[in-house]
Amino acid sequence: MREMETTMARKFLMLFITIALATLIVNVRGYGKSSSVGEFSGGNYPDVMRKLKASISLPPTSMSPSPGPSPSVRPSPRVYEVTSYGADPTGKTDSTEAILRAISDAFDVAGGSSSSDGLFLMEGIVNLGGAHINLEGGTYTISRPLRLPSTGRANFRITGGTLKASDNFPVDGYLIDLSASYDNGNEYNYEYITLRDLMLDSNFRGGGMQVVNSLRTSIDNCYIAHFTSNGILVHGGHETYIRNSFLGQHITAGGDYHERNFSATGINLMGNDNAITDVVIFSAAIGIMVSGQANTISGVHCYNKATGFGGTGIYLKLPGLTQTRIVNSYLDYTGIVAEDPVQLHISSCFFLGDAYIVLKSINGVINGVNIIDNMFSGSGKGTDIVHLDQTIGPFTNVDQVVVDRNNVKGMKIKATVARRSVQGNGSSWTVDFNLALLFPNRINIVQYALSTIGSSIFPNHALRNVSNNRIVIESDVAVPASVFVMVDQGVSSQS
Repeated sequence: MREMETTMARKFLMLFITIALATLIVNVRGYGKSSSVGEFSGGNYPDVMRKLKASISLPPTSMSPSPGPSPSVRPSPRVYEVTSYGADPTGKTDSTEAILRAISDAFDVAGGSSSSDGLFLMEGIVNLGGAHINLEGGTYTISRPLRLPSTGRANFRITGGTLKASDNFPVDGYLIDLSASYDNGNEYNYEYITLRDLMLDSNFRGGGMQVVNSLRTSIDNCYIAHFTSNGILVHGGHETYIRNSFLGQHITAGGDYHERNFSATGINLMGNDNAITDVVIFSAAIGIMVSGQANTISGVHCYNKATGFGGTGIYLKLPGLTQTRIVNSYLDYTGIVAEDPVQLHISSCFFLGDAYIVLKSINGVINGVNIIDNMFSGSGKGTDIVHLDQTIGPFTNVDQVVVDRNNVKGMKIKATVARRSVQGNGSSWTVDFNLALLFPNRINIVQYALSTIGSSIFPNHALRNVSNNRIVIESDVAVPASVFVMVDQGVSSQS
């Protein structure tokens, strides 16, 4: 039975092949003009194939080919190369007008979107989609500030080149000016503006960049030199981030003979909630001036002008509500000054060359200050790591101040928390903390322990006097004893 099924399957397969070959022959003969398959049988394979192709023709058709889809018009990218507008990348001729024309085209709002389109921008600010002014690695001389043509714009950037002020550049101007020429009534002028990979040479005429009333501005990898006012001025606005940048009035790497005459300010923060990260300020009278609240300074190296020449690395000029954090920074022969600091945190910083911190009394208020876990290295002259400037008046409102856990080499340690021990055989022990404590004649908390040595007598003892930063402990009988004392100046007696 199984053999019969196999035989029938084979017969069916042979029948199928025979029918297929016959159909092929018929089709070939049907399409041939004057030849039959037999005419090809005597030739070799290439000749047969050539003749076969020549003999086969497709039936004519009256259908015209369907037209393909028309090519779509590709929108041009919004990258504006300034040389296309006539800017001179050699810096030999004035490129102000050419660059301003490029910026004006980039600010064309055709196709722009505002927050009403769901792109999450502030109300009334148009999204330019990342419009890009490309300086193409050139050096361009400009004779007046590059001011944006209109306000209420966002998502725009200028990158990749050098701008240099001409000899007739206005001395009160900034090479890049993000400010409004008139009051537009908006809460912010701009949002998400990026200035990156730029070198600005102010030619000792005015400043580098001005950012006024702008939201979420990024200044990244910029080198700003030869300014006479501010390298970067931030006025008002919110969340300007300055990072990975270098600023100097004079181009130097330290030890410049012009240092006594450095007069400008590297970065001037006159706004809230900004951040300066990984920035070097190598020459200026003041490295960073802060007069706005809630700013963060991290990873900054200031060697702008030595304190001995009258310079300041970081100046906090907002008495009464400082709200500033300075961490992981390097103050190199120039220190920090804070007026009436309230909520100030300085930690993990390195102070070199007798650089120190000054707490300056304006209205006598110091509250919520932490100066902890820093390193100070000096020349052995006995310079205090923290100074009090009470020229105007003493600090009278002192609370929650912690100066502690700093390590010192070649300078004199100052703290608000101090610990000492004394030993003696008697009935009175005096511990003097004047060398260690920051504030004069101020001890708010005292903790002590008295341990008798080799005596079976356990005396009555008490804290007798706390004045002029000295502690006096007395016992009712004379005994050999060790006295351990810890004092704290930084907590108010009302706390």
